[in-house]
Amino acid sequence: MSKSRKSQEFSPNDYVVYPAHGVGQIVSIEEQEIAGLKLELFVISFEKDKMTLRVPTAKAADVGMRSLSSPDIVSKAMETLKGKAKVKRAMWSRRAQEYEQKINSGDLISIAEVVRDLHRADDQREQSYSERQLYEAALERLTRELAAVKGMDEAGAQKHVDAVLTARAA
Repeated sequence: MSKSRKSQEFSPNDYVVYPAHGVGQIVSIEEQEIAGLKLELFVISFEKDKMTLRVPTAKAADVGMRSLSSPDIVSKAMETLKGKAKVKRAMWSRRAQEYEQKINSGDLISIAEVVRDLHRADDQREQSYSERQLYEAALERLTRELAAVKGMDEAGAQKHVDAVLTARAA
C-alpha cells in the first residue's frame, strides 16, 4: 500500500492545529476498516479538552489541519495584539459571527485579531457574556499555540500575552 504524500507531513508526537479545536498532539497513525474500506487515520489528542479525534490522513489538509505556526507567524500575531482594536459598527450578532469564523479558521493572526479587538483594560466598559466567551476562546487558542511553538507551559504563554496586551493599553 503506497502511503499518500500528505500523511507524511505529520508524524506521531507532532503538535498540530486543528481549526475547530486548536492545538492537539498526534498520538498515533492507525488503520481502521470503515464500511469495508481501509482508512488510515491520525489519532489526535486534545489533552486540555480530554478529547481524542480521528482524522483520515487523506482529509487532513482539506479540513485545514496544519503544523504549528512558524516563530515568524507567532511574532506577527504578537505584533497584531499590539495594534489598535478595530471594532466595526455592525450589530453584535454579525460581529460575533465574524469573530467565531476567525477563531475557527485556525489562522493564528486572525485569532490574535479577535483577542486584540475584544480585549478590555480594567478601566474599560464591561464585556457582555458572549463577548467574554469569544475573547476567552480566542485567547486560549492563541496561548496554547504560543506555548507549543515556544516550548513553554501555558501559564508562561499567558503571561507573555498579558504583558503584550497590558503594554498596549498603557
